[in-house]
Amino acid sequence: MKFLVPLYCFLIVSQVTLAQSTYKKTLKLMGSRFDITVIADSQEQANGFINDAVEEIQRIERLISSWDPNSQTSLINSQAGIKPVVVDLELFTLIKRAIGISKLTQGAFDISYASMDKIWHFDGSMTKMPEASTIKQSVSKVGYKNIILDEANHSVFLKLKGMKIGFGAIGKGYAADQAKALLKEKGVQGGIINASGDMNTWGYQTNGKPWQIAITNPLNKDHVFAMLPVDDRAIVTSGNYEKYVKFNNTRYTHIIDPRTGYPSTGVISVSVLAPKAELADALATSIFVMGKDIGLDFVNQLEQIDCIIIDENGTVFYSNNIKPKK
Repeated sequence: MKFLVPLYCFLIVSQVTLAQSTYKKTLKLMGSRFDITVIADSQEQANGFINDAVEEIQRIERLISSWDPNSQTSLINSQAGIKPVVVDLELFTLIKRAIGISKLTQGAFDISYASMDKIWHFDGSMTKMPEASTIKQSVSKVGYKNIILDEANHSVFLKLKGMKIGFGAIGKGYAADQAKALLKEKGVQGGIINASGDMNTWGYQTNGKPWQIAITNPLNKDHVFAMLPVDDRAIVTSGNYEKYVKFNNTRYTHIIDPRTGYPSTGVISVSVLAPKAELADALATSIFVMGKDIGLDFVNQLEQIDCIIIDENGTVFYSNNIKPKK
C-alpha cells in the first residue's frame, strides 16, 4: 500500500575531495526516480558501478512487476483461485518474508492489498463517504492468510478468485537492498541507493564521516527538524500530505488500512530506519496505518528499528532510540 511520495528526507553530501570522489546519477526506474550515489576513483569507474546497479534493479522489476503480463507475479495473480504457481526461489522467499511482516504487524501490512477495490479517490472528485458496506466489501479479497506457500515446490497459491498480490509497498526497498549488496560485492566502499525516498546507505563519505540525512516537515520543506547520521542502514519515508479527503472534520489520507478499507488518519509522514530498505519500506506503511501512539509503541519493542512520525499538525515524534542532532 505504498504510493509515490515526495522525498521528505534528503542527502547532505560532503564536498571534501580525497583520493576518491562522490559520483551521482539520477534515473527513472520501476516507474520512479532513483538517485544512485557511489564513491569511486573516476567517473568511468563510477559509471560502470551505476550501470551494474541499474541492471540489477531492472532484473528485480521484471521479477516482481504486476504490470508485466509475463512476470511471475502476474502469473500468480492470473491463477488465483485456480492453481498454485511455481516461482523462482528469490520471489518465493520475498513473498514469505512479506507474510512474516504481515504477521508481525497484525495485518497492517499486506501484499494482497492489490486485491482492494478502488473506492477512494484523492483527486478532489469525492463528495461523500462511501457506504460502510461498500468499504467492507472493498477488502473482502484482501488477506495474507489466503496466500498459501508450498516450501517443497516453491509454489504460491492465492485461495480466492480475483485475489492479487503486489509489491508497491516493498518493491523499491528490495531493489535498493539488492543493488547495494551487488555494489558492495564489487568493492564500492560507500554509496547510497535512493529509490524515491527509500534510501539505503553503506560506507562513509570521502571525508570519513557517515552519510547525513536531514528530516524535513512535509508541511514546510524548508524546515529541517533533525540531522541523522546513517551508517550502513536504510531509511524510508512514507506519506503524502497532499493526497487526502476530508469528511466530518476528519482528514483521511491515501494510505488505506488493508484490514478495514478505511484510509489512515492523524499522520502525514513516517520515516523508518532499519537494517534493510525492504523492511523499513513495509514498516513505514504499517506505522502509518497504525497511527502515532500504536506505531511508536510497536517500534519501541523492536530491535534495530527506529522511526520518526509527523502528525497532521506538523508535530514530530521520535522513537526511544533516536537522538537527532537539532
